[in-house]
Amino acid sequence: MRGFSPTTVRGYTSLLARVVGRFDCPVWAVETDDVDEMLHVLAVAGLAAGTRRQYLQMLRTFHAFVVERYAVQVRALFGVPVGGGGLDRFNRVRHAGDDAAVGLPPSRERLDAFFSFVRSQVALGCDYRAMARDYAMLRTPYLSAVRVGELVSLNQGDVYPGLGLSGKLHVRFGRAANTSGPRPRWAPMLEGLDRIVAWYMADVRPLFPAGPALFCDDEGRALKAGTVRDRLARLLDLEQAVGETRFTPHALRRASATHQYERGMDLIAVQQLLGHRHIASTMAYVKPSQRSSRMPGSVPPTPLSAHWPADRRGART
Repeated sequence: MRGFSPTTVRGYTSLLARVVGRFDCPVWAVETDDVDEMLHVLAVAGLAAGTRRQYLQMLRTFHAFVVERYAVQVRALFGVPVGGGGLDRFNRVRHAGDDAAVGLPPSRERLDAFFSFVRSQVALGCDYRAMARDYAMLRTPYLSAVRVGELVSLNQGDVYPGLGLSGKLHVRFGRAANTSGPRPRWAPMLEGLDRIVAWYMADVRPLFPAGPALFCDDEGRALKAGTVRDRLARLLDLEQAVGETRFTPHALRRASATHQYERGMDLIAVQQLLGHRHIASTMAYVKPSQRSSRMPGSVPPTPLSAHWPADRRGART
């Protein structure tokens, strides 16, 4: 910090601590979904666009510093390459006014209409196996709240239909906390996802080349997170969705949390569903629901622990 006044140094280090403190993992492990989540939390908290831009700029600068100075040491100590810092062209804010506030997640009615459209394309589309895969793949983050990075890491052996009330997905590569490595957890398959996944594994997955990946490409290799985003964008284009009717895979995860909370799921259960370490992160997901009453006629909340058999509860973290 040579050449900077003590006041400037204190200002930079204070902002850096606030930015880094937003993540449960080291800066080199921050992914796009983590940055999107941070922006959502800041927007819901009412921080100005210029302030959110400062957070992004500090994250970008500190990540570049770590890459330049410590990439070799990080790889040697932890066996992982230093990634892209979670900043892509969609969340790299150039001007304060470019950063629009994050709105509500898509409504249940909007997603019902979207998935009805995709189902129609499964029957009518020229590439049945890809369209059927995309349908099952995109239903999964909405009905289990997995992150897109966790979604593409699922193997066929990670599906446990006999666990809990309606089956479980074993998320082996849950987002890391600090330097502890991946945090595995069990994600329940809610609202009929068990039947969708069973149909996919029996009728659709065998149409692709053999391999461990649950959702794979034409070569049988696990899809990339970017491919999932591209496939969703393509379907939205096909649906002719515009403006606020469009959404991202991360919005499906947010919608899962919001809609389950609206149906009566306890906030702590929602935290377990999302795999959040801190309840504050969960509150940002369900805050839109807190501005309205719970859905009329909703059933009493069921603790999420009821979805785990007693002999399996110790396996989750």
